[in-house]
Amino acid sequence: MKKTLIAIALAVMTTGAKAQNFGFGGNQQSAVTAQFSEKFTDINYADDGAGYHTLDVYLPKKEAKSYPVIIHIYGSAWFSNSSKGMADINTICAALLDAGYAVVCPNHRNSQDAKYPAQINDIKAVVRWVRGNAKQYKFDTNFIGTSGFSSGAHLASLCAATNGVKTVSSTNSAWGEKAEYDIEGTVGKFTKESSLVDACCEWSGPIDLMNMDCDGVKKEGFKPEDALMGFAYPGHENAYQLLSPCYYITDGTVPIFVFHGAQDNVVPCCQGEELYNVLVERKVKYCGFVKEPKGGHGFNMYTPENLAKMVKHFDDARKRK
Repeated sequence: MKKTLIAIALAVMTTGAKAQNFGFGGNQQSAVTAQFSEKFTDINYADDGAGYHTLDVYLPKKEAKSYPVIIHIYGSAWFSNSSKGMADINTICAALLDAGYAVVCPNHRNSQDAKYPAQINDIKAVVRWVRGNAKQYKFDTNFIGTSGFSSGAHLASLCAATNGVKTVSSTNSAWGEKAEYDIEGTVGKFTKESSLVDACCEWSGPIDLMNMDCDGVKKEGFKPEDALMGFAYPGHENAYQLLSPCYYITDGTVPIFVFHGAQDNVVPCCQGEELYNVLVERKVKYCGFVKEPKGGHGFNMYTPENLAKMVKHFDDARKRK
């Protein structure tokens, strides 16, 4: 039954994306077409020949000796392993390219290919791949940021929040069984390179998977995070804590900017609010939050004003560094 639901979800999302320029989760139509000087496609970052371990590289139209890098991750409720070509290319990525950033859009394993933490292992490997290939693609690895929409935002913020983290465990006996995960992983050949990133922008992401009912609406039945973990939340609270970016935040976390729509009926806006509140409580500097009044899950989010705030967040982080 779960596989059937996943297949239906993927079919609906893929059809919409092809027919109406929909991104996963909502209408992301744009009059803009991304401008770039070069595009490199289907590069395997894991050296294993698998399609779910490929990425695309876009270099800005305005050429330079080197480019700071943003890794942008598509949303799919962790169901897709092949959607890098539809990863907000003409919205988020276009704005970043215009601002002089190289954009890297990776595929990653979905919840049927492998269970968590395979997905964050893949993103960490992408960061290491960027460093390992800096000369070939003119990457300026003095600045690498992450960005993502929906489940991609979850991975982008988790990557940023787990800077320097290799293995994690949770042992609260009141929550049931102990959980332990290797966050860094060993994907790809650049395991000697660092997976540290310098800043993050997350769009409409699920951040506290222990609290997806934060809006007071009980979520019944099959949930994407259940497929990702391989089990439901009750009795596995320790594991779901280690899935949730907000529980990794410290005063040393890199700056994260949060964008969330007040009208989001897929990932409730209280998820973005919670992340921002945790960032403030932990005294993480230079963060921000936009609660878009008419924003849904991918709808009415990528306004020129919000895209400009994203670019400024990354620009300011670069200047401070």
